[in-house]
Amino acid sequence: MGKRETVLVTGGTGLIGRALCPLLTANGYDVRLLSRAAGLNGKYRSYHWNVENGEMDFQALDGADHIIHLAGANIGEKRWTEARKALIRSSRTDAATLLAAAVSKYPGKIKTFLGASAVGYYGAHTSAHIFTEADPPASDFLGTTCAQWEASSLVFEELGCRRVLLRTGVVLSREGGIIPALKPMVKWGMGAVAGTGSQYLPWIHIEDLCRLYLFALRTSGLHGAFNAVAPEDTDYRTFIHTMARIMGRRILLPAIPGSILKVLLGEMSQMVLYGSRVSASLVMEAGFAFNLPVLSDALGSEL
Repeated sequence: MGKRETVLVTGGTGLIGRALCPLLTANGYDVRLLSRAAGLNGKYRSYHWNVENGEMDFQALDGADHIIHLAGANIGEKRWTEARKALIRSSRTDAATLLAAAVSKYPGKIKTFLGASAVGYYGAHTSAHIFTEADPPASDFLGTTCAQWEASSLVFEELGCRRVLLRTGVVLSREGGIIPALKPMVKWGMGAVAGTGSQYLPWIHIEDLCRLYLFALRTSGLHGAFNAVAPEDTDYRTFIHTMARIMGRRILLPAIPGSILKVLLGEMSQMVLYGSRVSASLVMEAGFAFNLPVLSDALGSEL
């Protein structure tokens, strides 16, 4: 048997990381984490880093073969003040810069840089256009943030790493994100359509997203950006009514006007009120097969 390869994961304690790390271990990889707190973190060895202070224990990369970079401030956690927007950007770009400085200490050792991005790359607007990886970034906050996020990892190619980015849609998981946020409201008859309900909601089940990270890690011919979304186009109205049907509930309240959401959420309301169709064709052409490509099945497994 050959040597087990080692994957260094940032954001390993987040929603995606908590599901991905066990999958990596089950498939023969040794996993180590970058975290503010060094030591043992459950089953995994954690090495210290603090992006805001520019601190990192470079020994985290000693013997590592791959990096999976998931870390970044939660884009939907707080209202988008100018300070919050600056943190959302810097937590992504500064982290990549810090990682690159560490990788430069181990020339030729890191084979793969596998990074997170988001379908926000295409912007916050609704149209009939189906966005592919060939489309340019939008000029709004989401688009420019994702473009800077992706650009900050270009240095890894200069350092000899294969670089793959996954532009991820809304992640379906009972452990966090949109399902726990909407489930209590639907359960108690308080669920409602946001805005017109015609905005698209590109989504992916947590199982398929983790499988896609594993697929990208194992498939040496993959380079560049790929959309990490299920192949089924879904709008917000369909999403919440499907959720209610699975839970044996009905959507009774009228739609929440966009004007109210803009007052409540400010600029962050873009994430709720607008959404585009995003193609999954490129990853499927590369050989990836979704286990949960249908919304009702994906939601049903988590509700």
